[in-house]
Amino acid sequence: MKLKLDDKGNAVVLDGKPVYVQDDGKEMAYDVPDLVHKVNARAAQSQRVEDENKELKAKLLAFDGIEDPKAALKALGIVKNLNGKEVVDATEVERRIAEASKVFEGRLSDAANANEALESQLFETLVGGAFASSQYIKDKMVLPADFVQARFGNNFGVEKGRVYAVDANGNKILSKLKPGELATVDEALEQLISAHPQRDSLLKGVGSSGGGSHGGSFNGAGGKRTITRSQFDLLGVAERAAAAKEATIVD
Repeated sequence: MKLKLDDKGNAVVLDGKPVYVQDDGKEMAYDVPDLVHKVNARAAQSQRVEDENKELKAKLLAFDGIEDPKAALKALGIVKNLNGKEVVDATEVERRIAEASKVFEGRLSDAANANEALESQLFETLVGGAFASSQYIKDKMVLPADFVQARFGNNFGVEKGRVYAVDANGNKILSKLKPGELATVDEALEQLISAHPQRDSLLKGVGSSGGGSHGGSFNGAGGKRTITRSQFDLLGVAERAAAAKEATIVD
């Protein structure tokens, strides 16, 4: 991907955003500072959560070799009490151990939940943004970006801050333009759509007849989207519920 320059060697700007030319010749304006800021912020949060997990795991190593942690803690408590000439009821010792274990388990659970939430935010920022700005969806598909993401979003993931896609067999999709490298979002979408059994219903101008296409127009009365029954059938349960509210289904 290269920065687009005019005949004077100056960067071409659209709506205040520099225009980049992708490897396939398509042009796209990117808000680079905003994207870099979001990625760096998500990466910093991810690193903090990872550091906290490492710290908790390091503390667990201190108990390596102890098969029954509760019994060990109970024994230590008894020895400490005897050294201080204080005898504590066994029930009280067990209660204290249970409280300490509950606090520790709670911290582990909080760290795991924070990490899961962070991964979800990072996915939506990178993958959701890629679908929203996809030139392939705008130029080739009859469904809007949010519907395409709802149908094919599960084929995409984020690894080390980079978006990747997998095919129906779970294999990562590679670029045809750059052999050996991962496919871009648009390349991956094109390959996924090409392999889909109902691709003709998903692409603009395919399978059309007469004066118009059978693909959804998304500009029905009152600005409400329209979607064909065949397109509606391609969606999952949750997406069908959303489509029923946002669009008019036509035969």
